[in-house]
Amino acid sequence: MTLTPRVRRHLAGVLLLLGATAADAEVLRIGVATGGGGDPVTSGGSALGVVRNQQLLEKAFAGSGTDVQWFFFKGAGPAVNEALSNQQIDFAWEGDLPQVVARANGLDTRLIAAVGTRGNSYVAVPKGSPIKTLADLKGKKVAIFRGTNGHLVAINILKTQGLTERDLKVINLDSGSTLAALATNGVDAAFGGMELFKLRDQGIVDIIYSTQGQDVGLTRQTSLLVRHAYAESHPAQTQKVVDVLVDAARWASDPANQQALYQEWAKSGVPDASWQAEFANQSLRVRNSPLLDPFFRSRYQAVAEQAKAQRLIRQPVSVSGWFDTRYLDKALKDKNLQDYWAPAGVNGQPETASPPSQEVAHAPG
Repeated sequence: MTLTPRVRRHLAGVLLLLGATAADAEVLRIGVATGGGGDPVTSGGSALGVVRNQQLLEKAFAGSGTDVQWFFFKGAGPAVNEALSNQQIDFAWEGDLPQVVARANGLDTRLIAAVGTRGNSYVAVPKGSPIKTLADLKGKKVAIFRGTNGHLVAINILKTQGLTERDLKVINLDSGSTLAALATNGVDAAFGGMELFKLRDQGIVDIIYSTQGQDVGLTRQTSLLVRHAYAESHPAQTQKVVDVLVDAARWASDPANQQALYQEWAKSGVPDASWQAEFANQSLRVRNSPLLDPFFRSRYQAVAEQAKAQRLIRQPVSVSGWFDTRYLDKALKDKNLQDYWAPAGVNGQPETASPPSQEVAHAPG
């Protein structure tokens, strides 16, 4: 049978499409909402950093034909959302606010595991600054990384003093630019995370405010999400990702591994001392819990409601149907870890007591 040119072109297109689909199935792409650091580039502060540093996903998929690719975004959550929208990544680690914004804009994703909860926020000023309290920020030039999970927290922190963003001269700077601006007196103050400790320890800034030990509603949450279409077409790969993440979270939650954990995270270029300051007097098991518990869900709903009130999103967002616990539930059951992490209630307190483990977890992988 002789094929006409039109039929040949049609078949070529079909074969090209099938080839692309097969190729896509062989690549697992993870986006990380930070520029990271180190060589190879990595991040700290969560079990995902352990997964990256120890190449746990690469080991888990070895011989399967699946190539694991990591992408780090200096533009944080907003940049990750753009990549998700363009289907350039399959999984993403980012904060609550950008995830809510993506959902409001119609991105079809599922939150599959908490990865880094209760992150603290700080306010730093150049060394020797006359600014000593939050109230002193009024009228000052202040750096805030808008659109990230620290943005709403900054708004809430200001609210405790009866201030709003309009009371400040807000400059939108990413984390790296914020550090540079503080070091050169380019801003009067800055909101940020534990990256500010490095400048403090170098004698460049003073930290005048911390959320440590305060209302858990002032903390930041991050999680791993997956494009729904990817999860539906690649359930086995999605499950394996969560399995590996749970192993890393178990190791990172064990106090016996605390120093080794900080050393892993220090590979991102953030000093060990900064991690010690960020996690001082806090439970590794609580901070590294992967559970999508009532506390975690309630914080996401609160962020969604506040984002709408602040006009950061136009459409209301409900978290109903967003959390997909199937993969996490299976991983916890298969690894006999159903009772290792205690789920927290809306108030952030454990719903049930979780007895301390006597077992020392070996490094995953």
